[in-house]
Order: sequence, then C-alpha cells, then structure tokens
Amino acid sequence: MASSTHVGGAAHGALPRDLGPLFDPRSVAVVGASDDTSKWGNNLARHVLSVDHPRTVHLVNKRGGTVLGRPALTRLVDAGEPVDLVAICVPLPGFLDALDDALAAGAKAVVAITAGFSETDEAGAELEAEAIRRVRDAGAVLVGPNCLGLIDTTTDLLLTSEPFRAGSVAVLSQSGNLVIDVDDLLQAHGLGISRFVSLGNQADVSLADLMLACVEHDGTAAVAVYAEDVRDGRAFVAAARALSAVGKPVVLLAPGRSAAASRGAASHTGSMTSPARVVDAACAAGGVHRVETPAQMVDVLAALVAGRRSTGRRTAIFTDGGGHGAIAADVCAAAGLEVPVLSPALGERLHDVMWSQSTVTNPVDLAGMGERDPDSYARGVATLLESDEVDALLWVGYFGGYSTTGLALADGEVAAAHAAAAAITAQEKPVVVMTMYPDAPSVRVLRDAGIPVYRGFGEAVSALAAVTRAPAAAELDPLELPEHEPPVLDLDYLSTRELLHSFGVPFPALAVVHDADGLREALRSGNPGFPVVLKAMGLLHKSDAGGVVLGLRDEAAAVAAYDDLVARLAPPAVTVEAMAEVPRGVEVIVGVQEDARFGPVVMVGLGGVLTEVLGDVAFALAPVTPATAESLLRSLHGAALLDGVRGKPAVDVGALARVVSAVADAACAHPEIGELEVNPVLALPEGVVALDARAVDW
Repeated sequence: MASSTHVGGAAHGALPRDLGPLFDPRSVAVVGASDDTSKWGNNLARHVLSVDHPRTVHLVNKRGGTVLGRPALTRLVDAGEPVDLVAICVPLPGFLDALDDALAAGAKAVVAITAGFSETDEAGAELEAEAIRRVRDAGAVLVGPNCLGLIDTTTDLLLTSEPFRAGSVAVLSQSGNLVIDVDDLLQAHGLGISRFVSLGNQADVSLADLMLACVEHDGTAAVAVYAEDVRDGRAFVAAARALSAVGKPVVLLAPGRSAAASRGAASHTGSMTSPARVVDAACAAGGVHRVETPAQMVDVLAALVAGRRSTGRRTAIFTDGGGHGAIAADVCAAAGLEVPVLSPALGERLHDVMWSQSTVTNPVDLAGMGERDPDSYARGVATLLESDEVDALLWVGYFGGYSTTGLALADGEVAAAHAAAAAITAQEKPVVVMTMYPDAPSVRVLRDAGIPVYRGFGEAVSALAAVTRAPAAAELDPLELPEHEPPVLDLDYLSTRELLHSFGVPFPALAVVHDADGLREALRSGNPGFPVVLKAMGLLHKSDAGGVVLGLRDEAAAVAAYDDLVARLAPPAVTVEAMAEVPRGVEVIVGVQEDARFGPVVMVGLGGVLTEVLGDVAFALAPVTPATAESLLRSLHGAALLDGVRGKPAVDVGALARVVSAVADAACAHPEIGELEVNPVLALPEGVVALDARAVDW
C-alpha cells in the first residue's frame, strides 16, 4: 500500500509555513499590469490600488510607460527596494522570466495567475515543477499557478478581480465564481469574508498550509473550503484538527458523490470504496462539516460562527402554530436530533410564563398567546433554555409577523425580540430560528444579536444539527502511519492469513493438503475436527468461483468434495479448516484500501459476502483505535444485529472492534498491499473468528 504523495506545501505534522508576506505584505507588485480592461493585469492593478493602505504598489509592464495613470516599471528589479508580494499575470512563455525578476527583487511570496501548467499537459507540468524549484531555492512561497488571486480584508489587501464584504469567514476555494455566490449568501446572514485564496494548482502553497495560516489569525472565526482535489489528505485532516482545537470550525464543499471509484478494485472493499466515502471518512477524522451546496455551506457557517455549541441533541421546538411544530419535529428526527417529551415539572413552568392553552410537551406551542402578549415568546425561550432537559432550541413559525403590520403588537414583538436575544446570548446552548418573516424588524433584532435565522425548515435544522454534533471518535485517532514492516513477498491466502494472525486476528484451525491421501491424514489427526470446510487455493474470490465447500461432516464427504474441486479448478493446494458455527453469529466484512490522497481507509460492513448487496458499510481513515472501530460498527444501519435479535444472543462487539483495528494496523504496516480484506469475520457471543482473507498488491 504505497503512501500518498504530498504535492505542494508542508506534509502533515510539519510546522506551519510563514505566509505573513502573502497576507500582510509591506509592498505589492503586479507584473503584467495593463490598461486593457479585458486583462487580469488590469483587474488586479485596479483593485490593489483601490484600497486605502500605506503599502507600496509597483506596476510592471514590459513596455513601460504608464498604467492606470501611474509610471510602470519594465522590470521589477528596477523598483529599488525589496518587494514582499508579487502577482504575476503574464502569458505563459514569459512566466519564468517574470518569476526570476520577482525573486531577484526579493519577493517572499508570489501569486501566479498565469495558466497553462500541470492542469494542461506534461510540458506544463515540467514548467510548473521548475518554477516551484526556483521559488523554494529562493526561500519564497507561491500560490497557484492558474489561480485568481487572494484577499485579506483584515489587512486591506485586495489582489483579485472581485471585492468581498469584510467578515470573519476565511474562504479557500478552487472556484472563483462559487466564492461570489458564497459572498452574497454570507451577506444575507450578516457575515463576510476575512480571507479569500484561490487555490489554483496548489503546486507549492497547499490547502492545508492556508488552513494552518488561519489558526492564529485573529480575524478568522471559521474556514470554508471548496475543493475538487485535496492533494495531501492527511495534512488537510491535521490542519482541520488544529483549527478545531482553537474553536474555528471547518466547512467543506467537495463535489464528487456521484463519481465512480478512481480505479478498478479486486476486492469487495475496493468495489465499495468511492472518493466521496473517503472524503466523508476524512471529515469525520478532522471534525469537518461536509455540505452539498453553497447555500448549505453558508447556512451551517451562520450557526457555527454564532459560537453556541452542544454535544447533546435533546432539542426543544418552540412555535406559535401546531403545523410548524409538527413539521419541525419530523425534520429534526430525520437529521438525528432528539425531540423528547418534556417533564410535567417543566411543563408547569412553561404554563406559568405562557397560558393554560399552550402545549408544553414538545413541540411547545404558544397556541395563540403571542398575539395577546408578544413577550410570551421571550419568556418561553428563556424558560426552555434554563432547563437541564434541553440541549438546543429550534424556534419556528410566525414570529416576525406582528412587527411587519405596524399595529400595536409591532412594538411589543420588537421588545420581545430584544428580551429573547438577551436570554439567548447570556447562555451557551445553541438556538436557531426558522421564521416566515426573516426580514421583519423583530427578526432583524435577533440577527443583529448573532442568532442564526432561516426561512426554511431544512436549512434551520441542518444548521442546528451542525452545532449539536458530538465529536467523532475518529477525531482522536492518530494520523501518522506506523513504521513499515518487511514486505510480504507472497500475498496468497496462507501468507495473508499468517500476516493477519500475527496482528491478533483469530482464524480456525487449518491444514494444507496437496492430494487426497494428505486430506485423509489431516482429517484422521482430528485437527481440525469435523465438520470442516475445503477451500481451493490460487483464487482471489474463492466463493464466487465455487472454490469453497462447507459443512463436510465425515471423511467420505470431504474426499468427494476434494476430488470435485480438483477436477473443476485444478488448485495448487486445498486447505481444510474447522467449520465455524455461522448461525450463532453475525457475519461482518473488514477491509482496507489505499486512497491516493488520504492513504489507507478502513471499511466495515454487515453481511459478509453479501455486503455489496446490502450496502451497509462505514469508513474511517486508518489506523483506527478499537473505540473508533466500535463507533463505526455502531453506525451501521443493521447494528442492532450485533446486540442480538429474535432470540439470538449479543455478539462480542469489543472483540470485533479489536479485529477491525488489527486489520487496519496490518495494512498500514505493509504498504506493498493495495487492498487487504477479511471477509467474513464471524462475530460470536464469545469472541470472533476470521473465516477468509485476501490481499492484493499494486
């Protein structure tokens, strides 16, 4: 299993790179500056000059003269002073000369707008590699190439074609147009952008480098990422963990859920491992919130930036209409949020602050009290948040409607909004509002207090689910791979079985036979004892090829089965193994496959050889602790089978989790193995036993 290759930036575990000159340079140059409004050199020059900041700006055009009414240099080295940050937007044939000029002028950071590199062809890739060699030899850093520039609103640096509203969200993206969309959506929530970096080819500065640069950036509260290709997946996860450790959440929009697997697979694990599932596993390992659309990205960010979080999922639904409450309850259930029945004691307190007609079981319904006394909204919110029966509050429905009427209730609803906002911001439990009137004066009071507000149920509940998520066990697993062991030269069944057994995976007793006499001798020795299983060696998928014969209860049946296997398949050898008591247990598949970006990925699933039919699987980055392995097993749709159903006893889930961890460890220690699979593993009440195994090299 070859380890993933880091393409740009520092590998995971390395110290953060100094990107200060990239975001807060003392001087900036635009090489390729132009008066032609159709050119990037014009866009960048106009925007970097439009910001009122004391930094020096140099414009470079090979023809000299003036650009945008300012004198233009023909070469940057003629500036007469070091230049911290240089944006290069010249045609490809002149790029290396422009880069050399920038580095000679003392550039510490380069933003390469120029395209035509590795994204184009092999010649472009070679040119890109040469450019990066020169940059690194000079001790500089480079963003791109083939990028759209960058912005830091906290330092008044505008080096791209679009200005964005200032705020606290760093946006790192492979798409420029998508960021325009995100900027617009953020503004609707009263949010803005602290930094924007167009990733380009990530030939030098990587996504992970840029994420790490946000860890200690005071102006950034959260990081939004759009990435079609995460170059060093483990570095991405490590950076996400570093951000999470300082309270800065990461939200990822990564397309590709409908894409086919990146390569053909020789195992069940390989056939079921898709790029999207691997990214999901990486998000679980890094505590990253994965979303599907720009709108969902911003909806989740709005709740995360509000700062109130909970690891509990007991949600109180507060409404002034039964219909809204019932729908909200269904949407919460679908999102995995609990809507528990509130206690009679809490119900009495709610009746005291509302009125007797109110429903107080959950959803809590004012039942018309709002139009008699708008402050009942605020009292209800405060009472629910004070209760230790509630982890989070979803406030849905009509609130906001009164303040749009201009009638006597309008002032009362605005006052109620102020009181509710005070109660919400004075405590730590997350609160999300879904209202029919998101632009109403009273609702603007809530928005201005940093309380996330949404028009739709789905958006509101998705946001609330994001801020009531308990940390995944995978977030605590190590990312560093263990030292490699000496390679296994022969990856046949017996060698694979021996390797896995050395890592603690238990197998039934076994004998290897090459003829019928050897079979009789093995059977008469009593080890293994009847009933037995025969397996034809030399086949990758033995069951599919008819190379496994089960339930042989005497010597005659075993010899007849052996003769049939030899006649049909001519195997080099046959194993005779003890027959496990399959009906007493639960069959599970455990596999590990290498991903080019994220390294080894472990899969668990129910069904054994039927796993592909059932599709009940879960994934994590390897290695995994037994705790993470058990969490994966418990996440399966059919996990109840592990605890016993229809009179069958519960199986030893702890032992099963240890086997999952052991298989992952074996794969991580042997990079020569492309796919490693134990299928099925039979989980029994008194332990587990692995019934088959296969390994595939590269």
